[in-house]
Amino acid sequence: MKDILLHTQGITKYFHDPNTFQVLKEIDLEVKKGEFLSLVGKSGSGKSTLLYLLSTMDMDFEGKLQINGEELTGKSPDYLARFRNEHIGFVFQFHFLLPEFTALENVMIPAMKLGKYPESKIKNKAMEKLDLLGIADQATKVSSKLSGGQQQRVAIARALINEPLILMGDEPTGNLDSVNSRIVFDIFKGLTRDLGQTIIAVTHDEDFASKTDRIIEMKDGKVTN
Repeated sequence: MKDILLHTQGITKYFHDPNTFQVLKEIDLEVKKGEFLSLVGKSGSGKSTLLYLLSTMDMDFEGKLQINGEELTGKSPDYLARFRNEHIGFVFQFHFLLPEFTALENVMIPAMKLGKYPESKIKNKAMEKLDLLGIADQATKVSSKLSGGQQQRVAIARALINEPLILMGDEPTGNLDSVNSRIVFDIFKGLTRDLGQTIIAVTHDEDFASKTDRIIEMKDGKVTN
């Protein structure tokens, strides 16, 4: 069990508006350290809902969630907010960068919020992440002036700034063309191969999913494989 980073037991989730509907049904899942996992399934299968539960952004469910051996169900919202910022990185379909901030400033935000290091060290760490993703030369450019592919790479750098246990992606290539989708996939693959980064990504991209370490397929709120 020592190499299991994330573990769920019997996760069940209901939506209650406008009517009560069971969206997740008894999900048992284990994710190993350094694994690159894709969550796939048709729209409405529950995959994005599951990702948000795994990320602790939604804790309104039945069952148990452990990350790095720590039981997170029952923790306070403030505790979970800090846990997320420190241990979970997010990459969404849309980059959600602050348009008036430079690439470097956007990457620094989560680390500044965490407050573990002085600003000078955070700046250096942010530059390292931008360099890792091949866009250090764009550091001083405001994010609104970057291309879509560059913006998504800045978003990945931002997700990595606090050295997260898990990087979670919600359709991380969904707003990109085929060339930039391949670049983002290659970045993710490199992170797992070279840095041992654990990644869980929801995707509709069959080509993306087929090249990950493991595919978890969902249907009608259940894991089918």
